[in-house]
Amino acid sequence: MSPTLIILILAMGAIWIAFIRPQRQRQQRQRQMLDSIQPGAEVLTAAGLYGKVVEADGEAVRLEIADGVVVKVARRAIGAVIPPEVEEEPEADEAAEPEEPKAEAPEAGEPVAGATDGDAKSETP
Repeated sequence: MSPTLIILILAMGAIWIAFIRPQRQRQQRQRQMLDSIQPGAEVLTAAGLYGKVVEADGEAVRLEIADGVVVKVARRAIGAVIPPEVEEEPEADEAAEPEEPKAEAPEAGEPVAGATDGDAKSETP
């Protein structure tokens, strides 16, 4: 084998690893996401509409985008499935600690705290 042929084969392998393989993996993840869409799932369409899946049959999906407003979209127009939000409970340490009182700003005309008579300044509106 000539060195040129070996370099050509290595270059083709690098192109496959850098471009083709990641593209196939993205397509496979997208296909799996579209196949896993079930009624009740919250989704985002490629057009930017958020909705809840009411019915998923074949290549069409019915989304409820507002109360009583159901639209029919192509399954491949779904861009993402929104994971359900999980409420996080505050940790015991955070809930037990009282908040520190905040210093209040002096009223207009009152001397600034810590100032002596010679450098007391009053604020005027």
